[in-house]
Amino acid sequence: MDGSDSRRRTRWVGIVSLAVARLWRRAMHTRSGRIAATVTVVAVTIGLLVTVTGVSLALADGGAVSDDDGDITVTPAESATLSAVDGVEGPRLGDTNARTETIADADGVDHASPVLVEPGQLEAATEGEERRTVLLVGVVPDDEPRTVAGLPTDDLEPGDSHYGDGSYDGPPNGEIVLSAAAADRLEAEEGDELAVPAMEGATGSGDVSLTVAAVDDASDDETPVALVHLSELQSVGGAADGQLADRVVVWGDDDAASAAASEAYPDAAVDSGATANPASLFDDGLAFAASLLALLVGVVICTSFVATTAGMTVEDDRQSLAVLESVGIEQRGRLAIVAISTLVTTICGAVVGIVLGFAGIYAVNAVAGATIAPGLVAHSHPAFVPYALVVAVLSGLIAMPYPLVLAAKTSVLEEVSR
Repeated sequence: MDGSDSRRRTRWVGIVSLAVARLWRRAMHTRSGRIAATVTVVAVTIGLLVTVTGVSLALADGGAVSDDDGDITVTPAESATLSAVDGVEGPRLGDTNARTETIADADGVDHASPVLVEPGQLEAATEGEERRTVLLVGVVPDDEPRTVAGLPTDDLEPGDSHYGDGSYDGPPNGEIVLSAAAADRLEAEEGDELAVPAMEGATGSGDVSLTVAAVDDASDDETPVALVHLSELQSVGGAADGQLADRVVVWGDDDAASAAASEAYPDAAVDSGATANPASLFDDGLAFAASLLALLVGVVICTSFVATTAGMTVEDDRQSLAVLESVGIEQRGRLAIVAISTLVTTICGAVVGIVLGFAGIYAVNAVAGATIAPGLVAHSHPAFVPYALVVAVLSGLIAMPYPLVLAAKTSVLEEVSR
């Protein structure tokens, strides 16, 4: 039995090696054009699938900048009734200023801050230059160095004086911290004055003037982001009514922070870290529909093209298959060679497609950031790699019967008689 298993294993290793060697020879010499076309179509299809899935993930995640160094992040659950704002902006947490103070007072919690993200148009306050869009991020800083949206909060004055215990009539700090990308877009530097026009629903009186407290040259993110005090952004952005925020970031002991956050927001999602979770796709109808449509289109295109090109290859390769039969390779082995060649070609296309997909996500964010959407409009995630490979292999398996049927009809007698 052991000898039989060894011979069987050796035979299959030889078949796999032969299949790969024949495919390599075709790619390098005889039929490189057809193989290249197959790899290209699979790569483009998988690349689009990865890019669209990244956009869908950002849509499900709210598209907000979430490069925070907090230990716990509180975000609104899809089913929670915590926000008066929904639809395009997505659900938000309500009563964040008051509830976050409760979280911050809990034992084991060092600091907690609501985070509000709003696209805003800024201009030089004294020169009346053209308004340019950046992503404004409102926070409540303390006297410790922390990071929110990739920028240091300690460049802002600690506290949030404009909040005024809920009256929003306290003295504003009037500070803003710019990322390098935001400073380049606004052509601003430390000490410059910037005007923030009031948005729809604003509770303040007219434009707000902010002084550039710092420019974070260390940030290499191409998204133009700026930190401001939370209550000032809530006032100018129409989020003061309801004390709205996109998330709450908590620093401190994980268990204590989670317990305090869960008590303050029992219906919200409390997560450690702020990495986008692919599972959120299932909680957003539009994002799930977009990703599912991309999956179906990708499988259909990959399957159709792989089946067509693999079938054409078998038709052109009947004599070679007949030679394999004449030298003693049984039909199961010949079909395995065809199947392995098809799957290897598909997987090669998928690998190239994964690279194209991640490049596409980067390109979409770069184009959007330079034009109409300063925030991230597409997220990348390591899970995209096995996902794309599984989709490609599935497409190859669905396409497999057609070339196998053609290969099974090939015989030595028919080819010799030609």
